[in-house]
Amino acid sequence: MSAFIVLGAQWGDEGKGKMTDYLAESAEVVVRFQGGNNAGHTVEVEDKQYKLHLIPSGILYGDKLNIIGNGVVLDPKSLFEEIDYLEDLGVKVTPDNLMISDRAQVVMPYHRILDGVKEKSRGKNDIGTTGKGIGPCYTDKAERSGIRVCDLMHTDVFKEKLQKNIEIKNDIITKVYGGNTLDFNAVYNEYLGYSKKLKPFVKDISVEVFNDIKSGKKVLFEGAQGTFLDIDYGTYPYVTSSNTIAGGVCTGAGVGPTMITNIVGIAKAYTTRVGKGPFPTELFDKTGDWIREKGHEYGVTTGRARRCGWLDLVILKTSARVSGLTSFAVTKIDTLAGLEKVKICVGYKMGSKVIDYVPASLEDLAECEPIYEELDGWDESIENSRSYDELPENAKLYLKRIEELTHTKVSIVSVGPKRDQTIRVSEI
Repeated sequence: MSAFIVLGAQWGDEGKGKMTDYLAESAEVVVRFQGGNNAGHTVEVEDKQYKLHLIPSGILYGDKLNIIGNGVVLDPKSLFEEIDYLEDLGVKVTPDNLMISDRAQVVMPYHRILDGVKEKSRGKNDIGTTGKGIGPCYTDKAERSGIRVCDLMHTDVFKEKLQKNIEIKNDIITKVYGGNTLDFNAVYNEYLGYSKKLKPFVKDISVEVFNDIKSGKKVLFEGAQGTFLDIDYGTYPYVTSSNTIAGGVCTGAGVGPTMITNIVGIAKAYTTRVGKGPFPTELFDKTGDWIREKGHEYGVTTGRARRCGWLDLVILKTSARVSGLTSFAVTKIDTLAGLEKVKICVGYKMGSKVIDYVPASLEDLAECEPIYEELDGWDESIENSRSYDELPENAKLYLKRIEELTHTKVSIVSVGPKRDQTIRVSEI
């Protein structure tokens, strides 16, 4: 196992931060390959809790190299705030343990402004953006007007690009949305300061990662968000602006698919999502409220309450297919302890048909009725289990059904938020 991917198999918030932290112990390099500071990972180590947004979870180990890839959109202000936050908690962040791609796109102030005013203009059709400027930054990337980290390293190039962009963005902000203009000099001077601070961290990370893998180092690629927030395979338009599936590693970190050996999908033992969009197994009753409160289902980045529902194996089966998952890591199975009965969705009834895949059309997905299989719950507290054999029998049966219906093994089970509340069932 020289290079493997850890990604979310649902709508995000599956526990990727904890799983990446856990698996990073055996890795030497941890690479973030997409997204921006709109994502949030929470990791608990002993009596401390760390909330990460841009920096890979491997930073909590002193001996790991952490890399922010070219597929990430980088907000320098947020990055340096996160570095200060970590250092206040005793975690050192230096160019020796953090590298940033020279090809990463830079989030600018006008991206954040446009994100907010565009979302507001949508009214009741808003898509639930975090307002961090991620979508507008990816828009500029696709439009080929974006500013990259390497541009910040060349003052004249940066100045010219910024002048053109601010002129255009100010017109849009004021004439279309009625906002206030941005001052060129203020933005220019602010980002010149960031460029000096960034410079020691900046590298061609494709070369770095390629050489690391070829030299036999274990490299972990860390995804943000989840499969069903993918720009192509998610519940569009209620998605993020990047490719969150395994294929995003190749474009977001500059490595070929033949270099990847294993792909682990992180899945909660139930399903959650934030914001709008179809959610076939969503619960609107006291069971859904109970899961939300027991599982502390509130967003790391936004604080928004998450919608909760039964485990959807159609979702997981689709994730396994589009990313080629080699195994699942199942988290928060401890949250379900105490329920007399638990349900899993094994298929969708769509009109007169029964399907086991997620349709592209939101209108079709909204019409899908979940087909449930009911299983006996477990009332034992399993947070102290430290081996598979110690798990309640009904919890084992639950995990077995996941394997049988997705044709993908469960390699890891998490019974709580801490590192030591993790059970390795098999190799990933």
